[in-house]
Amino acid sequence: MSKYILNVNGKAQAVDVEADTPLLWALRDTLGLVGTKYGCGMGVCGACTVHVDGQPARSCQLPVASVGKRKVTTIEGLDAQARHPLQQAWQELDVPQCGYCQAGQIMTACALLKQHPRPTDAQVDEAMAGNLCRCATYVRIRAGIHRAAAIAATDAATATTNAAAGGSRK
Repeated sequence: MSKYILNVNGKAQAVDVEADTPLLWALRDTLGLVGTKYGCGMGVCGACTVHVDGQPARSCQLPVASVGKRKVTTIEGLDAQARHPLQQAWQELDVPQCGYCQAGQIMTACALLKQHPRPTDAQVDEAMAGNLCRCATYVRIRAGIHRAAAIAATDAATATTNAAAGGSRK
């Protein structure tokens, strides 16, 4: 076994695992971050999706030794109080049915919204195509992504208005 220092959700975290241990198991078993789920173990279902340096990655296929100093963000790292626009939209629209795949769905959708803040249905469908949902909540997932985009736009407009109002008082 070897000791690796991972940057997970903004914190340096030590894990003592074999070099070829999938990041998924280091997150779940060693660090106790169980929001990231095991799905197929082959990187095709998307349940284990996390961000590595802001890009979605299948943690079941990513050996710990290959992570290095890159930043890993799990579902727990989006917002601990569930105030991220995607988390708000998922709750507001009651997107999940069983919920098992939803952390991976949200992490993939988060990367999509960074790239396309107001995605089209085609962009949503393309980005989300690799995330499987056994309950088939795809229509609600798409609606949730569009709702999250609207929430983020409103939040950004409010922040801009507040900044302008604060700046004019000086």
